[in-house]
Amino acid sequence: MADAPPAAPDAMLLRLRALAAGSLLALIALGLAWELWLAPTGARSWSLKVLPLALGLVGVLKFRMFTYRWLALLVWLYVAEGAVRAFTERGPAVPLALTQAVLGLLLFATCATHVRWRLRKP
Repeated sequence: MADAPPAAPDAMLLRLRALAAGSLLALIALGLAWELWLAPTGARSWSLKVLPLALGLVGVLKFRMFTYRWLALLVWLYVAEGAVRAFTERGPAVPLALTQAVLGLLLFATCATHVRWRLRKP
């Protein structure tokens, strides 16, 4: 079964999982800190935008292929938001937006590499 966790994950999969989990946690922390403390937009409810990312954390830690696949698609919303906000806002939001875009790109690359690595192995 393609979605079943690997029986014995190799070193590459372990590194990719650590990188995916780290970038995912960083993206969640950045989203919460940004909307609650660093550069709030006025509506604290915008911090709920990290909820879909938080739901993916368990699947990443359990090597769920489905989670890596949908995270690779979902993360583009966060990359796009970071890119748009980096060019339209001023002040402290600009470096936060650039950081969000970079973390999103890192998460995408890690998820895509993880999926390719798992599908390549017999």
